This record gives sequence, C-alpha cells and structure tokens, in this order.
Amino acid sequence: MDFYKISLKIFITFCVFGSLTNCSSQQKKDKKDKEQALPVEENKVIEKADTIILKTTSKYPAYVTKEYVLGKFDYTKNKDFIKIPKEFSSEVRYLRKEVFDMFHKMATEAKKEGVVLKIVSATRNFAHQKRIWDYKWTDKYKKYPENERALKILEYSSMPGTSRHHWGTDLDINDLEDEYFLKGKGKKEYEWLVNNANKFGFYQVYTSKKNGRTGYNEEKWHWSYTPLSSIYLKYYNQHITNKDITGFEGAKFASDIDMLTNYVNGVNPKILNFKR
Repeated sequence: MDFYKISLKIFITFCVFGSLTNCSSQQKKDKKDKEQALPVEENKVIEKADTIILKTTSKYPAYVTKEYVLGKFDYTKNKDFIKIPKEFSSEVRYLRKEVFDMFHKMATEAKKEGVVLKIVSATRNFAHQKRIWDYKWTDKYKKYPENERALKILEYSSMPGTSRHHWGTDLDINDLEDEYFLKGKGKKEYEWLVNNANKFGFYQVYTSKKNGRTGYNEEKWHWSYTPLSSIYLKYYNQHITNKDITGFEGAKFASDIDMLTNYVNGVNPKILNFKR
C-alpha cells in the first residue's frame, strides 16, 4: 500500500469517527446552499440503473427496486407521490402519499398545542442530489484536496444515490440549522417532536454522535417515516454495494469511505432496530 492510500485511510478514519461537534456556524448552514431553490421540473433520470423486478412472493413491495432506492426515477410523475399542499410547504415539494398523510396528522396534533410544523425539504431524486453535490464539489469546497473534499461535503450532504430523501419518506422540518432548535420557538418545536413524533412513525435520523454514531453531523430537523424507510434501508443493504454509488465527481471515494457502513447506516439506532 503506497503512502497516499495509507494517508487517505488514516484521514478518513479520523474524520468519520472523530467528533465534529465544534463545526462553525457556516458549516451548519451547508445544507441550505443550492438546495431549496432547485426546480423540481428538472427531475430527470441521469443514469439508469438495472431495475430488479420482484416477484409477488417477495417480502418487498414490487416497486422497491435498485432504481428506486438509488433515487433514479421521477417522483413528480409517480402516482404514489403527492405534491405537498401550500399550507405545509412554501415551495413545491413532494412526499409519498402515506408519509404526507401521517405528517398531516402529526402537524394537526402539534397545532393543538401551539406548535406549527412546516416542511422545508422533502423528496430529492438522484438528479437533484447530484446538482447539490456538484455545486459543493466544483465550487463551494473546491479549495480542498479531493480526498478531503468528499468528507467535507459529507458533513451535511449525501452522495447522489445514498440520500434517504430519495425515498419520499424523509423530510426536513421548520429550519436547517441546529441552533434554531436550541432556544425559544425552535426549542419548543423540537421538544414536541422528540416527545411525540414517534407516535406517528417519525424518527430523528441523525442524532447526537456522542454515543458513537458515525456519518453525518447531527440534524435536529431531519425526520423519517420509519415504517416505510426501514423497509427501503433493509433492501438497500441487501442489494446495493459501494460500487453502485457512481455517476458523479468524487464517486471514486465511496468505497474508501465505506458509504454504506459509515453513512447510509450511520443513523439513529432506533431506526436500525425498528420493527413494524
């Protein structure tokens, strides 16, 4: 193994498992960049994956394929997805119908207690995630060496093909900065979610890393409808490898970083152990 590979593996190990709790305010805003103003009309399939047609006897719904979990489909034309009403999102966004139905019930219950829940980000397919990644790779973090650049982006943004937002089950609520949820109105909203969201099937995905969780930094805003997303995660682990994570600049680092172990599965243990 040459010096470069040794150095890269040491750096990756340090970054993935080290504490990132002292990130600056600017880093915590990374997720906002180029993310909310992207037009859904451009949701085209960039790279077609081999679709696995499952038999009716499969333990997975027939629509759950490699193409689906990698986000390589147009959710705006998928009958299982619904455009979120303006009452709950100021921008044009989509979720799976059953996910929005449960969010609607949760938001209605929260409102009774003076807590207003709004969706600030929802489904993003491969093409959408690639635009976010490409912007950060070629512009925002271009000063970093390539082997560091991927890890820098991965503090808050996923590689295309690995984002849970591909599935229509995950949503960002009210704000995209942890600081917002530490005081005042934001704190009240977060505490309500912590105490009540699980009753509706929603779990915070990226919790504190103090107990050894790997991957992305904590995100108090990111919640997942786990009765469905747990199915997709299980399928992902059984059918996708790091070699399937491709089609964008920097994809060559997916295997070295071990995206599946450290990021795709770097989630709240309650999600990993969820049972329907």
